[in-house]
Amino acid sequence: MRAVFVGASPTTLMTARQLLKRRHEVVIIEQDENVIRELSEALNCGFLHGDGGRPGILREANPESTDVLFCLTHQDQANILASLVGRSLGFKRVVTKINDPELEHICLELGLTDTIVPSRTIGRYLADMFEGRDPLELSTMIREEARVLSFVVREADEGPLSELKLPKRCRVVYLYRESSMILPDGEDVKLRADDEIVIIAHCDAVEALRARWATPVDAREKA
Repeated sequence: MRAVFVGASPTTLMTARQLLKRRHEVVIIEQDENVIRELSEALNCGFLHGDGGRPGILREANPESTDVLFCLTHQDQANILASLVGRSLGFKRVVTKINDPELEHICLELGLTDTIVPSRTIGRYLADMFEGRDPLELSTMIREEARVLSFVVREADEGPLSELKLPKRCRVVYLYRESSMILPDGEDVKLRADDEIVIIAHCDAVEALRARWATPVDAREKA
């Protein structure tokens, strides 16, 4: 498999080393030529010198043959921009790192569903560890073909949960509304715009789910 990274951050380098050990192809896009020169002596991977938020540079990374585009610079805005440009160029999957948790909702509204918030992930991990919980328990249960994704409800999706059009082999397990979690308990929950729904799905349905929320509402209505 082939991975392209925007930004030679510590997260990029750690992930790239792991992928290279597993014999995957890695390309790193970095603006600082000196950083590329130093890393090229330590990492047996490809490098592109330039701004990963610019279409011309991302095209050079060959979107058609890339499995995942990781946007992992130190700046949230740069990661979001690179993710949007990358998605428009046809990268199959785009992962966006953000340091500010408040931007996650914006990412979801923009259709960037693969977001990671390192500080929050580590914080939850340590809090669970402090309370004697197994922080990896959930990840061991969601395995094989199962996937968990979250999306933001748009105005066109408002209404009873039972009327939400989803691909086959998908189910809404809970939703967040104004920071409160709501569990569908048999009563037909009414979805509102800006609700964040969490869906468990078969891996075969993931692409259709992402395409559904990445497509503008008016375009879906015309289809």
